[in-house]
Amino acid sequence: MVRFGANDILARAANRHRQEQLCLNIGKRQSDVHEQADRRQRVLAMQNQRVVTVFRAAVTRRHNRGLAWLARRRQAACMRIALFEPEIAGNVGAILRLGACMGAAVDLIEPMGFAWDDRRVRRTAMDYIDHVTIARHADFAAFRAAIGLRRLVLFTTKSSHSAYDFSFEAGDVLLFGKESAGVPSAIAEACDARIRIPMRPQVRSMNLAISTALALGEAMRQTATLPS
Repeated sequence: MVRFGANDILARAANRHRQEQLCLNIGKRQSDVHEQADRRQRVLAMQNQRVVTVFRAAVTRRHNRGLAWLARRRQAACMRIALFEPEIAGNVGAILRLGACMGAAVDLIEPMGFAWDDRRVRRTAMDYIDHVTIARHADFAAFRAAIGLRRLVLFTTKSSHSAYDFSFEAGDVLLFGKESAGVPSAIAEACDARIRIPMRPQVRSMNLAISTALALGEAMRQTATLPS
């Protein structure tokens, strides 16, 4: 039987202690390695999430800018109806309804012969008034500045050029004078084109709303911008 002295026993105990301590250190290092790996993964996941968030935000901004640009292009190409100092609320209401149905914006050049909140406008336009773009202008100069380089086409009985022989463009602004007197000569001269709707010589003129409907229909037919 092998006998161990006190020193051997102490040496063996110390050796076991070192081995246990070594195992503990190795386990701790491995735990630290795993913890560091987990931490790195969490950091990478957070960074990736931030990248994805930034990317999505950039895509959303670009998409929204694209939609806004498209809306501006569509608005720029939209046919417009302009009424010079209209006098009858019912006519304006009917034309607003026409604009809503056909997708044409309406410019109102003031002063008008009635209050803008006149109930006759709402009665004629009904809820269609909520579906049309309306721009009000203090006078003709403000209106001309607002439409920029768009071509201004005046409909007048004083012209000999038929609307059906005229080549319309999608961005044209169709101008109609007041019911009682049309437009002054200075306004007519400021327009880019002057045309008329053919009618029998025995009569003076058509109703403003009817004239506008005929003109807009022909202009949109020519430019292939009629609603589908």
